[in-house]
Amino acid sequence: MIKYAPTFDSEDVEIEKFYEEIEKAKGYLKSQDVIIVMGDFNAKVADESVEDVGPSGIGTVNERGSRLIEWYQINNFTITNTWYQNHPRLQWTWKSPRDRSKNKKDYILIQKRF
Repeated sequence: MIKYAPTFDSEDVEIEKFYEEIEKAKGYLKSQDVIIVMGDFNAKVADESVEDVGPSGIGTVNERGSRLIEWYQINNFTITNTWYQNHPRLQWTWKSPRDRSKNKKDYILIQKRF
């Protein structure tokens, strides 16, 4: 299933609907299926001391990041691409116009058991 995350100017209702649709899609899968959720969540999880967030984040956690953390903890996932130590120039996945700021907003989540 392909679903686009709400943009930064979206209302909280749209964000909750997005996570509900992910839950609905999970409901169609078998318990033994490998579930990978990935994409641009418009979230920053940084390198906070949160369970299953690795040390290679950028910046500080934003509201969308907090919501993503809440979702993956409830659903027993981990954010895999925060665990790889890369050179700082290779960590960011988004760059603002005129190169003023860089962030990591794209994530790959997988169930902890895998």
